[in-house]
Amino acid sequence: MLAATSYPILDLFWTMLMIFVFIVWIFILFQVIIDIFRSHDLHGFAKALWLIFIIFLPFLGVLLYLIARGHKMQEHQIQAAQAQKQQFDDYVKQTAGGTSTADELAKLADLKSKGAISDADYEAAKAKILT
Repeated sequence: MLAATSYPILDLFWTMLMIFVFIVWIFILFQVIIDIFRSHDLHGFAKALWLIFIIFLPFLGVLLYLIARGHKMQEHQIQAAQAQKQQFDDYVKQTAGGTSTADELAKLADLKSKGAISDADYEAAKAKILT
């Protein structure tokens, strides 16, 4: 006789564990599928083969994908996060009413014409603004 049938609380814990494992499995599966489509280094035929492999042998396919291309998944996620951060930073700068490059250069030229800054300071500040 199994211990789980004698103790209903063990049945509950086992069921919760299986639900948790299933949710983690679904999450990993979707991450792998997203990464397959996100990969620019994989071409159409290779993407199709990976998808077919994952569809017909899901556990083995995902495991092999994680072993073979797990490092690429990390690189893709880092690149996506950096691109998203850059877009957010650009949006904040644009929305916050930051001055444009032309405005900053005009102010800098005005300071130079008034003699408030030297030619060397002007060139250094101009290079900073333009980069």
